[in-house]
Amino acid sequence: MGTTGPMTLNWLAVIAAAAAGFIIGGIWYGPLLGKAWLRASGVSEEAVQRSNKARTFGLTALLNVVAAISLAMFIGPQADWYFGLFAGFMTGLTFVSTALGVIYLFEQRSLRLWLINAGYQTVNFSVMGVILGAWH
Repeated sequence: MGTTGPMTLNWLAVIAAAAAGFIIGGIWYGPLLGKAWLRASGVSEEAVQRSNKARTFGLTALLNVVAAISLAMFIGPQADWYFGLFAGFMTGLTFVSTALGVIYLFEQRSLRLWLINAGYQTVNFSVMGVILGAWH
């Protein structure tokens, strides 16, 4: 079994996967579920408007790159799109969503908010996995 490290990554695929996550987030938390997320999270539209958008979007892009690098190293250079989809889906559903679930239980956050956020993470990692698996 070969190793997958930073030098063996397809950096264009990593950037594309990270960008896809950014775009999916814009759709998910915008026209698709934006109003439901605002209600479930308790964040007001005014708070969103007052936020430091450069900081929020810049750090979001950076974190998406970190996630894409990690997923690329996890699935390895020999993966195809199908394995990438499976690995991404399982990562989003079982690692990320369950970790969010534990936190949400202790913070007493709503099931609705968890479904919105965990759903995004599952879709996000699934698409990232497809891109990383298909693009060698």
